[in-house]
Amino acid sequence: MPALLLIAHGSRDPRHAATVAALVEQVRAQRPALEVATAYLDHCAPRIPQVVGRLTDAVAVPLLLNRAFHAKHDIPAALRAAGSSLPLADVLGPSPLLLAALDRRLAEAGLDLSSAAVRSRTGVVLAAAGSSDPAADAATRAVAAEWRRTRGWAAVEVAYASAAGPRVPDALAALRAAGATHTAVAPYLLAPGLLPDRIAAASTDADTVADPLGPAPELAALLLQRYDRARLTAPVVPALTA
Repeated sequence: MPALLLIAHGSRDPRHAATVAALVEQVRAQRPALEVATAYLDHCAPRIPQVVGRLTDAVAVPLLLNRAFHAKHDIPAALRAAGSSLPLADVLGPSPLLLAALDRRLAEAGLDLSSAAVRSRTGVVLAAAGSSDPAADAATRAVAAEWRRTRGWAAVEVAYASAAGPRVPDALAALRAAGATHTAVAPYLLAPGLLPDRIAAASTDADTVADPLGPAPELAALLLQRYDRARLTAPVVPALTA
């Protein structure tokens, strides 16, 4: 069976690499016989050229939520530059498993998701990084709409930690204006770092603030789902030739 090469963005914040390592352990726990390797685009080691040369058979799976610039350009370009023609899986979102991971983090923060009455009066901010790619932001808004539809929240508003607004305080105000009597902030981000810290600092008026998705078992299952699909269907990234 091909190895799973998890490609993460990387960060100067050590919590990012620690989260990726914990997520890899979740993947290994769910599929012990599968070889799992990790490579980073930036900031952390090992980088993609250091890893792909020793993998004779693997599927590259990006640790990304949306098809924005990193997914469309950076990762394929890095694989080509490394002389790799590995199949490249799709990004993680959208998926019901991501919604389940968001649920998990809100429940861990103290919100009673088992109560339909609690959900019906709770407004949630889906706090994402934000992107200059309109399609990526549209995908995040679609996730918010699906989350509200399937869980029965009073409302779900999207906020961004970077790029254009709205910001978390704006989204919280919109939730209260829509009639929510309890507000929650759910970071739609994979690991702790600068942007999750920015979201937390802007969420002081919220009643419940969840952690980032992190090494949730649902996220590990989703990585394996993307890997399995790509083994048979994903296009290879043509390697650069001299």
